Amino acid sequence: MSALDLLAKLTTTPGVPGREHRIRQLILDEIGAIFDEISVDPLGSIIAVKKPTPKKGKAAKEPLRVMLAAHMDQIGFLVSHIDEKGFLYLNPVGGFDTRNLFARMVTVCPNPNDPSKDLIGILNPSGKPIHVASPEERKRIPTVREFMVDLGIDKKQVDKKVKIGDMVVINAPVHHLGDLMVSQAMDNRAACWIAIEACRKLKNHSCEIHCVFTVQEEVGLRGATASSHTVQPDIGIGIDTTLAVDTPGVPAHEACTRLGDGAAITVMDSSAIGDYDLIETFDRLGKKHKIKTQRSILAAGGTDTGGLQRTAGGCRAMTLSCPTRYIHTVTETIHTGDIKACRDLLAAYLESAA
Repeated sequence: MSALDLLAKLTTTPGVPGREHRIRQLILDEIGAIFDEISVDPLGSIIAVKKPTPKKGKAAKEPLRVMLAAHMDQIGFLVSHIDEKGFLYLNPVGGFDTRNLFARMVTVCPNPNDPSKDLIGILNPSGKPIHVASPEERKRIPTVREFMVDLGIDKKQVDKKVKIGDMVVINAPVHHLGDLMVSQAMDNRAACWIAIEACRKLKNHSCEIHCVFTVQEEVGLRGATASSHTVQPDIGIGIDTTLAVDTPGVPAHEACTRLGDGAAITVMDSSAIGDYDLIETFDRLGKKHKIKTQRSILAAGGTDTGGLQRTAGGCRAMTLSCPTRYIHTVTETIHTGDIKACRDLLAAYLESAA
């Protein structure tokens, strides 16, 4: 399996907040040969430790402890109600723009550990179709709670197969468009890929790496906050996607990042302000190793860095981001050059950190 094949598999494996079972197992199966110690904390985050490279003839000293945080949950839904006809209503877990939810196929996952129990359904808002709707009704944008899932089976069958709290995710394929890759859940499986492949790439490093694949970021940075108290890092690097709004209709000064311009060194977002010296270090490493980088400020939205930065007595922290168009839709789009730049920049930092 190629590196980008792994990314495709990561982005199409269901795992909403609190139901990360399948994506956790996929990552566990992938990382066994990369890390020295692997555990799962009580909340469900994976903590994978890579010890420093042994150095002959040198007395061991306490290594710098670097925590990487890449959340493995995706935005999605939980079933909240089954009506008298067998239609499912949903509660969102994570933020959706409902304009992107019309006429979608979804996967209902009654057992988070068993894909054989999955059901395919149609997601649409309840109410009148365009043929019989009034002009005012056509303009109205429904809320997430007005959307329903049609499984195409009768109420008795639905009651046997589905229960309140079952996971529901959008069902969408991966596409390659030139140098671009399109899939649901690039946020944040792209970051999981970056963390895995950067650690796989390492040859020599002096720091102790705690690579944490966190849970429940989309509902409040919960996994990172809990696991960082366990790790107690000296340095925290949150890895995530960030807005690339380099598209028509958006002023250039609001683009945040641009596809193809390289790894994004995030100066600040609404959850954290990056450590100045870390930002400068990543900038220098990009120039030294001829890795394309760009700086970004995200006006609204946060990452696991917000949880890392406030751990116990606090730690120096920043966010490394992969520019992504159409975030929080099922067509999240990255440039393959940018995600590889993020991988290479992170690996260069880990090999230099001491």
